[in-house]
Amino acid sequence: MKWVASPYSEYDRYLFHQGTHYESYTFMGGHLVAENGVQGARFAVWAPHAQRVSVVGDFNNWDGRRHPMEKMPQSGIWALFVPGLKEGDLYKYEILTKEGHLLLKADPFAFWAEKKPKTASRLCDLHSYKWDDQDWQQRKAKRNHFQEPMLIYEVHLGSWRRKNGQCLTYEELAEELIPYAVEMGYTHLELLPIMEHPFDGSWGYQTMGYYAPTSRYGHPKEFMNFVDRCHQAGLGVILDWVPGHFVRDDPGLRMFDGTPCYEYADPKRAENRGWGTNNFDLGKTEVQSFLISNALFWLDVYHVDGLRVDAVASMLYLDYGKEPGEWNPNSKGGRENLEGLAFLRKLNEVVFARFPGALMMAEESTAWPMVTMPTYLGGLGFNYKWNMGWMNDMLRYMSHDPIYRKYHHNLVTFSFMYAFSENFVLPLSHDEVVHGKRSLLDKMPGDYWQKFANLRALLAYMMAHPGKKLLFMGYEFGQFIEWKFDDSLDWHLLDYPMHKKLWEYNRALNKFYRENPCLWELDHSWDDFEWIDANDSEQSVLSFIRKGKDPQDFLIVVVNFRPVVREHYRVGIPEPGSYVEVFNSDDPKWGGSGQKNSGILRSEEVSWHGRRYSLGLRVPPLGVVFLHKLGLYDGKEATGAKLIG
Repeated sequence: MKWVASPYSEYDRYLFHQGTHYESYTFMGGHLVAENGVQGARFAVWAPHAQRVSVVGDFNNWDGRRHPMEKMPQSGIWALFVPGLKEGDLYKYEILTKEGHLLLKADPFAFWAEKKPKTASRLCDLHSYKWDDQDWQQRKAKRNHFQEPMLIYEVHLGSWRRKNGQCLTYEELAEELIPYAVEMGYTHLELLPIMEHPFDGSWGYQTMGYYAPTSRYGHPKEFMNFVDRCHQAGLGVILDWVPGHFVRDDPGLRMFDGTPCYEYADPKRAENRGWGTNNFDLGKTEVQSFLISNALFWLDVYHVDGLRVDAVASMLYLDYGKEPGEWNPNSKGGRENLEGLAFLRKLNEVVFARFPGALMMAEESTAWPMVTMPTYLGGLGFNYKWNMGWMNDMLRYMSHDPIYRKYHHNLVTFSFMYAFSENFVLPLSHDEVVHGKRSLLDKMPGDYWQKFANLRALLAYMMAHPGKKLLFMGYEFGQFIEWKFDDSLDWHLLDYPMHKKLWEYNRALNKFYRENPCLWELDHSWDDFEWIDANDSEQSVLSFIRKGKDPQDFLIVVVNFRPVVREHYRVGIPEPGSYVEVFNSDDPKWGGSGQKNSGILRSEEVSWHGRRYSLGLRVPPLGVVFLHKLGLYDGKEATGAKLIG
């Protein structure tokens, strides 16, 4: 982190206004510095249409007459050095609009914010934190995440766990969440937005302070320490990031200098009625500098490993969430947001030029093509996309009574029609367990036992399906009520046998996934996958093969979505030999009925599924079976799958 820019540099101002200053956080906002041997703080803010801008705070009794700022020549940036200020001092900008109104605004570039419900900015020195994640950074630079396991634990920090009704601090989360995630076998944490936001009920998605980790849980340097300790423990950190829209609260970006600085001037484009927010004007160059700098800020200053970009569709379509008459076509007569499209491509180009190993994940819910293709090939330039279609189809399918699943078999198989068209992450996210949708466990049909069996089957099938994985907190032990952002998860459920067994099951399943390269090594290629039988809708059974780079590293997966044992179920196999069951979701130790395949299964020369050889096996009710071939390879004993059970 080397910050050498100055607010008085004409070149910095030029780049900012051109939309190409990608480290604008180095000079915009409030910085603790020394000028001419005097300690204090330097401020810079963009307010192009203001009559006057002043820095106000406790240090001047919030009197805007005391510290008026100077407007830079040929620029909308105002700047000032105030001597004697120190870390933690509160401040805002008092802005006199053209109409003569006084506004009090938080600093858009503030590194620290006052704890809600207060909204002042605070001075903060981020330089002094000493990082200890060098080993992680060196390993990350050499890794190919496309060919590695990725098992993401999605977390809302304020409700993962609480003590005496209070949120855990960053320090407490480092002590409790990190070892828990490591024990469970996750590779990454994905945090719902931790950028400062005024309303708890927005879950962070209505952001005010884009450069400030929320003070709800502590000091910014304590969040740095949290990320640092994640890396030391072998966990990557992904942040949810919201560059499409922002909160409307008065101290925020809306009508920042009395005019629409950050949002569109056209009210039709500025208003985001569905979320009660304002849309960023992504075609405005200063907004591009602000947002792209912000993406790089979290990757650079906070060492995070990636960003999950929220609501990409809202930036791609002019009619997103709007009725006829509420939007106007683009210059070509279409509904695409051409400025949003250009911004996303520019964002990804800049991020990958600076951080080639970054994870840039799009939450994109439509069929927009080539989201994860490079921009030079016409793509959006992300390297991952959430597979929302898979999630929606699977949750619809699993909600059906098993008797009727045969009529909806296409919901399970359709994802394979496009599974390799993008680099997908399979999510089971927070959005699916709120607003009356019920918890994941409670979505499952049937009696108490069947609910757990259905959930075990869904999770095992998810691990078997090509694509990286993401699961929201609470799924792993069967949270039975919807997620509540203002309360802790129901950890007491682990005192009940079936919930404890589900938790142990998920820990074992995660371990099984990570230890078998064929489940992730070729995740984004047809070389990774081969159907055995996709068409047994009558029995609601699927069978397929997952393959690794090593020709002997493959798993046969058989999935039964009906609560009936399939005795002597025959599947065609790729080659003759002896096979062994290496994972079975119906194991009694995880709450299953114990319908397993003991010992060695030997192939028979019985043509089945268009293959010369086949196996007869038992497929458990609402269960998933993984089989691996035993044998020799190049004269040596095959490595084989890691046996669980």
